[in-house]
Amino acid sequence: MRLKLALKEAMMSIFIDTHCHLDDSRYEADLEEVVKRAQNFGVKGCIIPATSPDTLARAREIATQYPHIYFACGLHPCEISHSNAGASNHATLQECFSLLDEPKCIAIGECGLDYYHFLDSLPKQEQKRNQAEVFIAHIEQAIARDLPLIVHIREASNDAYEILSQYPKARGVLHCYNADEILLKLSDRFYYGIGGVATFKNARRLVEVLPKIPLERIVLETDAPYLTPHPHRGQRNSPEYIPLIAQRVAQILSTTPDQLATISTNNARALFAINAD
Repeated sequence: MRLKLALKEAMMSIFIDTHCHLDDSRYEADLEEVVKRAQNFGVKGCIIPATSPDTLARAREIATQYPHIYFACGLHPCEISHSNAGASNHATLQECFSLLDEPKCIAIGECGLDYYHFLDSLPKQEQKRNQAEVFIAHIEQAIARDLPLIVHIREASNDAYEILSQYPKARGVLHCYNADEILLKLSDRFYYGIGGVATFKNARRLVEVLPKIPLERIVLETDAPYLTPHPHRGQRNSPEYIPLIAQRVAQILSTTPDQLATISTNNARALFAINAD
């Protein structure tokens, strides 16, 4: 019922899901239906951020199949090697960057820092050293090609801010913005990806910080199949839920879902240099 209401309110709205993993195996059986439903809910653009060479080929295949779907090339921080890290990660990065010249490749990522997943198995300093080296390689490649970055940050905001501050020409989106205010200092050249977390009952920090983000720096995302918004938590996420996210974010910012759709879609168009009609 809530999704139908969101659809009715956003009937004339156009959305871009700036971060959805349609290359995930959970969409293999019904990808065509997922894409069609999302389009019916106004989602006229989607970006698939590859996380490793294993997902890159599928991301490219889907983007080639659908005119309104694009992809990005990158190595997720949870996918990097911590064994013989230098040589291993360099070789993997070359695979990840192999499709940067493709016309549907519009960004570099998903890349960044994530200390959360390895806290029990690796010393933080070792994680920081290996992940930072790979993150910097993405940043330098993005600057060289004048492409935006899709940045993943978890339990690493201070280190990510320190690294990005050293590269003033770097630009992009902070995916799944975590409400750490130090990252707001990057708002002159980075956008903030807001997704289903905004609808969670325990999202107090994000609700408090959202009004501090300049409106011209907000983009919407699902991170599908992850982080499904309320009231569908526990189910597979999908780009069709973008209107629910827009509805909640608009409420927090005291605007309308339609106005937020217009602003966030224009922001996404500007950042990724794509059309969505």
